[in-house]
Amino acid sequence: MPIIVNLDVMLAKRKMRSRELSERVGITEQNISLLRSGKVRGVRFETLEKICDVLNCQPGDILEFRKAETP
Repeated sequence: MPIIVNLDVMLAKRKMRSRELSERVGITEQNISLLRSGKVRGVRFETLEKICDVLNCQPGDILEFRKAETP
């Protein structure tokens, strides 16, 4: 998948656990886990905004595009 989710990196940098993030953002810990693993098909801008606000970061700190390698 060309979109990489770096939420784990930002959580580690902020020394924050998924549980605290989920409580402060207002979504379930299971949804945070799915987002961290990249197993979501989309994320609402409102949710991304809240995550960025809590982690004091930019969307580009969490989401990264990597071009697929061609054989």
